[in-house]
Amino acid sequence: MNNPIELLAPARDLECGLAAINHGADAVYIGGPRFGARQAAGNSIHDIARLSEYAHQFFARVYVALNTLLEERELEEAVAIIHELWNCGVDAVIIQDFGLLQCDLPPMPLHASTQMDNRDPAWVSFLEKLGFTQVVLARELTLTEIAAIRAATDLALEFFVHGALCVSYSGRCFFSERAAGRSANRGECAQFCRHAYRLQDANGRMLGDGRHYLSLLDLDLSGHVHELTRAGISSLKIEGRLKDAAYVKNITAHYRLTIDKLLENDATLRRASSGHCRFDFEPDPRKTFHRGATDYFVHNRNNRPASLDTVKSTGEELGTVAAVDGKIIHITTEKTIANGDGLCVFNRQKKLIGFRVNRVEGKTLHLAAAVSGIEPGCPIYRNHDSAFARLLAASLTPRKLKVNTVIHCDDAHLFCRLTDEDGLVSEVTLVAPATAAPRPARLADKPGLAERLRRQMAKTGGTLFDLREIDTRIEADRPVPVATINELRRQALAAHLRLRLLRRARPEAWRDMAAKIWPDNAPLPEARVVANDTARQFLGRHGLRVVAATDPNLPLMTCRYCIKNQLGLCRKQGGKSTNEPPAEPLYLVDKTGRRRLEFDCDLCEMRLRGF
Repeated sequence: MNNPIELLAPARDLECGLAAINHGADAVYIGGPRFGARQAAGNSIHDIARLSEYAHQFFARVYVALNTLLEERELEEAVAIIHELWNCGVDAVIIQDFGLLQCDLPPMPLHASTQMDNRDPAWVSFLEKLGFTQVVLARELTLTEIAAIRAATDLALEFFVHGALCVSYSGRCFFSERAAGRSANRGECAQFCRHAYRLQDANGRMLGDGRHYLSLLDLDLSGHVHELTRAGISSLKIEGRLKDAAYVKNITAHYRLTIDKLLENDATLRRASSGHCRFDFEPDPRKTFHRGATDYFVHNRNNRPASLDTVKSTGEELGTVAAVDGKIIHITTEKTIANGDGLCVFNRQKKLIGFRVNRVEGKTLHLAAAVSGIEPGCPIYRNHDSAFARLLAASLTPRKLKVNTVIHCDDAHLFCRLTDEDGLVSEVTLVAPATAAPRPARLADKPGLAERLRRQMAKTGGTLFDLREIDTRIEADRPVPVATINELRRQALAAHLRLRLLRRARPEAWRDMAAKIWPDNAPLPEARVVANDTARQFLGRHGLRVVAATDPNLPLMTCRYCIKNQLGLCRKQGGKSTNEPPAEPLYLVDKTGRRRLEFDCDLCEMRLRGF
């Protein structure tokens, strides 16, 4: 049996969604009109319907994120939105709020958002029994932990493979809500994890100043795709619902090529949608938004994934600064720099300095003005590649469906049969009576009918079809106007597209919420955060504990990432010893206040608490 491997790409809006499909995504996730975990990335039903219709041509899917905690008064509106999404063809909805399971929903497949904190086999098994069809696992899991979840459930398992990392377990971060009144579980995160902090010990000793202790590098698991599929992951997810179309094109194409190479060498796996891509650019994750890369905890618990010195995109490393003469910089590099490129360096204070190249002469860069802080020996990075950006902008529809074509005719008709890569067959007949033969003097100057058919039928333009093999079974030549052949092509492609949309299998999911599902003898999971009485009653019926996000006993953050390990101070992980070890507790301090760090070495977790 061939298991489908889904490449799931983000869409900030319709433009990004179309870019994702065109560059190889098997599925796209996009924010709904309201209630998505990225409040700034909402989309109209009309745009989501257009994206769904386009994706379905390739048998690709569209998932809509409605993954925030809902207040009681919002449940009715959320249910109405889900009905609209079902009616416009959406394939699944991603949710966080359990209150929706008590509502009158259409047979829409439901995906359990990573905001549900999905990192335990018993919990994921519970979600399967509730009727979820796919679950987004926590980013912090190792391959071994993923395999343990796979053994406990038949659910489709989705896992982030690329993009920005939240430092807290998803759904367990209340920092923004407590400090700024903006709930991450309501799509309003103020990103306190990207702030610069002072790190102090219990004696007030400064361990570091102005560093981004909670800001992580970007995830990049492109080198671990095969391991993830063997561990049980069936959907490989790219983060980025706030990223632009250039990022979506580049990263989606990068993983499309990675997965396709895997599929060539593993007969047990297959594509999760149709169509093949041919790119006019070489995808490179370092050439669009890129903070540096980490594989996080997929292998190594002793990982140090923080980006302490900047939260900004550094891009690709080019080389080093050789000399500086005012606004002229000489660099050592093997790469080609172009006018308009954006470059950056870290100064002596480890602050990132960005500047744009005005003019290039080989390895000599002319800037518009001198930039303070650039010194010989500094590593130099490019975070905007102008030539690459132009290639991405020009890449519009590199994805096509391979179609074999057979054409034959009689005295009054043209017949066309199309067979696509999914084995779907369509046929059209066009009335095309024979016309008067051209004058003999011109006959030799024109190609025969078979050749004219091949030429004109191959001109599929901006359609999704690639007529690779055109078999013209023409026994006798006769004149047929080019306009007639063009009409045959138009009708044949339109008929085949209608056929594909009709034959698309649309999954349905029905849920029976009447029975109690959590087993009485199973250990209870952590208390689940709820924001409405319907969710509270639903989970209570299963014997599960609930808590409000405003509960002062909840940590601001719960993290597998550990600052002590990041700084090499964790003895358990072989950290260094110092003459004067820092006195605990440790504190993170910024202009908004002081927060205490707790280290649970038995669980290998860090918690951030307020006062």
